[in-house]
Amino acid sequence: MSAKYELFRSPKNNQYYFRLKAPNGEVILSSEGYVQKSGAQNGIASCQQHSPFDRFYTKSDKPLYFTLRAANYQVIGVSEVYTTAYARDNGIESVKKNGPTTVIVDLT
Repeated sequence: MSAKYELFRSPKNNQYYFRLKAPNGEVILSSEGYVQKSGAQNGIASCQQHSPFDRFYTKSDKPLYFTLRAANYQVIGVSEVYTTAYARDNGIESVKKNGPTTVIVDLT
């Protein structure tokens, strides 16, 4: 199995989202909601472009998570909450490695 993006529409609010999944199927980054499908598609493209670089922001206190941001500091995606800083840092490395994938599964 390879890393992939899943593009989907929430039945709760009808907004579009994407999530980046690692090769093991774990979600490693999730987006905000977008009104238009094209917004979520642009979010995926931004994630593919920015994920290999050190555009990750963390906090030193809890909760332990990270955000991936674009050059203009806009949040592209948010990680899950981690129990340790070590696990969070491994999550960042996973997004750096898997974020450039071009595999997109459209679930809409």
